[in-house]
Amino acid sequence: MKNTLSILTALLLTSRLALTAAEVVPPLPDKSALHTLAIGDPAPDFTLPGIDGRTHRLADYQEAKLLMIAFISNHCPDSHAAEGRIMQLVADLKGKSFALVAVNPNNPDGLSITELGYSKYNDGFDDMKKYAAEQGFTFPYLYDGETQAAARALGCIATPHVFIFDAQRKLRYQGQLADSRFADPATVKSKDARNAIEALLASRPN
Repeated sequence: MKNTLSILTALLLTSRLALTAAEVVPPLPDKSALHTLAIGDPAPDFTLPGIDGRTHRLADYQEAKLLMIAFISNHCPDSHAAEGRIMQLVADLKGKSFALVAVNPNNPDGLSITELGYSKYNDGFDDMKKYAAEQGFTFPYLYDGETQAAARALGCIATPHVFIFDAQRKLRYQGQLADSRFADPATVKSKDARNAIEALLASRPN
């Protein structure tokens, strides 16, 4: 267990540095304080609409040993690069008590004109449905752009930004998915989130 914790600590430090290069989430004008989760903190509850027409809550994923909440968006080029890795991760971990939920924290009104050039889609809920269908998303995609309540509760500062919770829904990792901003798998040198997940799945309770 000590080795697992040391690996996760190193991954966390590296990922925090890399997040400064990702796209910052544009806040709503009436933003409230951003809460920063520490390792070991419990997962905050959420109630968010999904593109599948359902309302999703934290308790819906209680059967999974590990839960990853991944903040991505329709227009962010860094998110675009990460999507293939996210879908591959979901495919590789099928049947291993792992659940992944993607959340779009952006409100389309918060985007600048220059940012719209990254995609033909904005970050609104209707465009989320179109974008996910076009990309072939294999995971739930939820909208937090109206209030950004989930992003603020978890401390999402950029997209992509991932949070991994254990069976007790305590935070065990947060930061980048991998160390590359490009879609080409050859540019990835450190699969930080995947490494954290594999370490946690291999660990045994004390």
